[in-house]
Amino acid sequence: MKPQKIWLQSLAVLIILAVFFILLFYLDNKYQTPPPYGKAGIITLNGQDLERDTPIFLIDGWLFHDERTMGMATYIGEFSNLQRGEMGVSPHGRACYQLTLRYDGMPQIVSVDFPLLSFEYAVRVDGVLLAEGAGSGQITFQLTPGDHVLTVETLSKMGYYSGMYFPPALGTVGTILGVNRIQGLAYALAFVLPLALAVFTLFLWQTGGRFSRWFGILCCCYAFYMFRYFVFLFCMPVARYWFLVQNLALYCMCFCVVQLTVLASGSHSGKAWRWMRVGLLALPAVMQVLSLLIPALTWAVGVHGRLTDIYYLFTFGCAIFFTVRGIAAQSWESRYTQAGCSVFGAGLFINLFCSNHFEPVYFFWQFEWCGLLLVLLFGAMMIARNRRILRENDALTNHLEEQVKVRTEEVTHLLQERKAFLSDMAHDLKAPVFATQSFIEAIRKSGVGVDRELQGYLDQAEAKQWEMARRLQGLSAINALDKIEEEWVRVSLHEILSEVYAIYHGEAEVRSVHFFVEQPEQDAFLMAQPEKLNILFENLIYNALKATPCNGSIRIAARTEGDKIHITVEDTGCGIPEEEIPFVFRRFHVGANNKGTGTGLGLYIVQGIVTELGGSINVQSVVGQGTKFIMELPQDI
Repeated sequence: MKPQKIWLQSLAVLIILAVFFILLFYLDNKYQTPPPYGKAGIITLNGQDLERDTPIFLIDGWLFHDERTMGMATYIGEFSNLQRGEMGVSPHGRACYQLTLRYDGMPQIVSVDFPLLSFEYAVRVDGVLLAEGAGSGQITFQLTPGDHVLTVETLSKMGYYSGMYFPPALGTVGTILGVNRIQGLAYALAFVLPLALAVFTLFLWQTGGRFSRWFGILCCCYAFYMFRYFVFLFCMPVARYWFLVQNLALYCMCFCVVQLTVLASGSHSGKAWRWMRVGLLALPAVMQVLSLLIPALTWAVGVHGRLTDIYYLFTFGCAIFFTVRGIAAQSWESRYTQAGCSVFGAGLFINLFCSNHFEPVYFFWQFEWCGLLLVLLFGAMMIARNRRILRENDALTNHLEEQVKVRTEEVTHLLQERKAFLSDMAHDLKAPVFATQSFIEAIRKSGVGVDRELQGYLDQAEAKQWEMARRLQGLSAINALDKIEEEWVRVSLHEILSEVYAIYHGEAEVRSVHFFVEQPEQDAFLMAQPEKLNILFENLIYNALKATPCNGSIRIAARTEGDKIHITVEDTGCGIPEEEIPFVFRRFHVGANNKGTGTGLGLYIVQGIVTELGGSINVQSVVGQGTKFIMELPQDI
């Protein structure tokens, strides 16, 4: 996407967010609910006020008491802690909030819901204790005509919030229950959905790389942050310390957002990211320490608040920096990262400038909405990224298949040309080679002018002529092997060894050589071309017959082991010198015992057939004692 289009998209995202948050501010805000409102310690109610669908939020008109103040008028949310802007005073301690409910209507059962109270609390109506504990609380009582004094006593010992910071809600039991159900369902979805996305990314961690891992961590952090609703709703034992977990989850979310923009821009190995990463990790560590020191150091809560703002601004600056880099590099992910930066910036702006002016009735705080939008945006990026990877893999696979097909056709054509060339060359060279031999014999028989020097030349020419004939014979054998186009079939080991014995035991008897074949206990099968198997045994047995003297023996044994077939061909012949063993399978190698008779291709062909079958062959030999060829072939089970 072109940079100008990306900036227009960013502007569109900001406009949509602005409209959304303006609607949220007026439609889901406790501070924008209709009257009645409290004043001078009294809120006046009637029966119609309790009949509406939304609760009455007890924000204004409270009288506040603590160790320094008696009867100060305040509204809930005016001060986040008992320090009230005085840095030298402890932010913790005891506090008391008092409001008179002046009711003019029919007696009704009502509930008052207190979200996120302090470390410890006690709620009284007309001096009667109705609830006490830690975290969130709720009371239910009969509201009768007249004045009723509602008193909330708090005791805070740690954290940066203290006293009653979140406005309580008053309404009928059904009204309060309806609000809690909607809010509980919303937070449940906000908790489960990111976890489901995180679980989904577990399957992509091996293929998706760093993108998948950091997106999974982002989802988990957001889920942990949103779980706070249930921690305080059910007054879990960890509630008093959950602010530390909540802070850590929030810092990790910020880090993940920046990390994803870094990966999208391709700057994860750059020097700028290494330095920024130090700040993104060091500031949260300092802030977590300050959170723990707030009870001991009165100034720690103020410093913590300022550092939090600095951290958000620094994180936002890092995200913008790497998003711009991604746009400059024309990264396709930049459309998502710039939208994420727009959401991040909107959440930061609202968090800094709308504090104490917004609290949701049904759903989430603005920065919680921003967190959810970030998760969904990066989730969309992950889906788009994986779809793109799948398309590229499909294209690569199709291209690879085409390339393999082309290369296969080229190799097949080359092999066919090689076969034709070898066949033509072997055929064309036979005539001049045998003609040369005839000329040499004619010169020798005539004896005309043949002196000792010429005789030496004739001997050399005849030796070279024999070498050429031997090579031609080998080429003919290789060409004949290449021309075998027999189908691969499932061959019985019992049958092939029985056939070998039937063919060669007679010839062995003529040469006075004992010939044995040992069948395996159970038949086994292998996939092969029968004609090439015959060539394999033919070469091995004829070599053994040539090397084995009278009264010697040749033994063929077979056995199975797992999915392998082991076949040995062993003779008691002259053996192979140790220095020749490494070269016996080399093409055109003729051993000292076969000079003048061998072509040097028999064992080369044997090794080629065994390799084609997917097996291996080795040789063991001792001069004067015999030779053993050991083959290992795959069994067709």
